[in-house]
Amino acid sequence: MSWEPRTVTTTETLDPHPVAALSALLDDGLPAPGPGDALPPLWHWLALARWPRSSELGQDGHPARGSFLPPVELPRRMFAGGEVAFHAPLAVGGTVRRESSVASVTEKSGRSGRLVIVAVATRLYDERGRLAIEERQDLVYREAGPSGVPGEGPSGVAAQGTSGVAASGPAGAPLTRAGAWAWDLATDPVLLMRFSAATCNPHRIHYDWPYVTGVEGYPGLVVHGPLMALALAEVPRLEGHTALVRRLRHRNRSPLFCGHPAHLRRAHPAGPPTTDLAGPPTLGPVGAPTPDASRPLTLGVFGPGPEPHSTLTIEWEGGGDA
Repeated sequence: MSWEPRTVTTTETLDPHPVAALSALLDDGLPAPGPGDALPPLWHWLALARWPRSSELGQDGHPARGSFLPPVELPRRMFAGGEVAFHAPLAVGGTVRRESSVASVTEKSGRSGRLVIVAVATRLYDERGRLAIEERQDLVYREAGPSGVPGEGPSGVAAQGTSGVAASGPAGAPLTRAGAWAWDLATDPVLLMRFSAATCNPHRIHYDWPYVTGVEGYPGLVVHGPLMALALAEVPRLEGHTALVRRLRHRNRSPLFCGHPAHLRRAHPAGPPTTDLAGPPTLGPVGAPTPDASRPLTLGVFGPGPEPHSTLTIEWEGGGDA
């Protein structure tokens, strides 16, 4: 199949309904942004989410490749990270012009085999024609892991915590305070289903247990990369930090599986962001004082080990570069 990158331009409304859905999902005590209110950082992911046509879907639930995205044959698709620059505020219910294109397609060999990195560039213009948001998203396509059978991990061994996750009900509000600038994130299948619905994300790894374990070889349902990034972006709002966000860099480094404990903490960055899914930064102190708005802040989603599943680096308006 021949494929050429193209720019897709649309005029869209920043839908208040998925914005309200995310507020209800997070249930974090903050008021839900309503029509006319400024969108919090990264919430445009929901306000501009649109369902693809059923006839356009591929085996994994995502739109089949070869139209807007290149016809990459590798089966595992991962939202690896990206960068967002905020130039002007966007309001819930407002109208934007969206311009999206594939900026690059790069083939590499990693520790898990062959991979392809697709960078998607998006620009959002407000109703006055001003550039409001510039964004790059990195999508990584990988080879599948060894297939297991439904209910088992890739090696045929029962996945850690899967029986408890399957039997338990909703975990309640997903974000709970663990200290100053320290929050815990609880996930369950209902939360993942609700986030998939709010973001119009039909990717089967987030809700289809037989598919994610038997076809893609994961040990359980995979927590959405955008959900981890949005949870990290909520921490300054939850802490009452009022400095305006100028730029965000988010990076998903390893999968977080549904029901596994996760902790939102400060992280110590080391080196520039890359699309590799391992390595620093490491866990920073819990209960640290309010961050200096003149310096970037890095937060991470941590599990049992010292390295995070996901990181988010925030640059504030008027602050220095990372």
